[in-house]
Amino acid sequence: MPLLEQVFEQNKDNVKLVFKNMPLSFHQFAEPSARAALAAAKQGKFWEFHDNLFASGKLNDQSINTVATKIGLDMGLFQNDMNSTAIKEQLAKDIKDAELAGVRGTPTIFINGKKLKDRSPQGFQIEINEALQEAGKK
Repeated sequence: MPLLEQVFEQNKDNVKLVFKNMPLSFHQFAEPSARAALAAAKQGKFWEFHDNLFASGKLNDQSINTVATKIGLDMGLFQNDMNSTAIKEQLAKDIKDAELAGVRGTPTIFINGKKLKDRSPQGFQIEINEALQEAGKK
């Protein structure tokens, strides 16, 4: 099980996972892949699309369409959403949020606004426990 899933599963009653896109400008297919994932989200399949696309090992138009078909997306709706103004605006907002938070690379992980430095399971849990304690939940 991937680390984020493991940490989330252990803390699902107290943790909310929020994903923001920050496609790197030097990667030709980062931005189309981000728009594709947001379009998949409109059909309730963000994580399934995300995980399958990265598991494919390739980011290109063919892999985007192959994954979308594989997970059963309505391809007409997917293509329309992927190229819609709403998706482009959502992506622009994600990028602006990342820039305002001081994100310089991906992945970057925050726990209650604090950048996580130790990405081990223990590092996650320590920061989660501290955030919960501050919130009065533990």
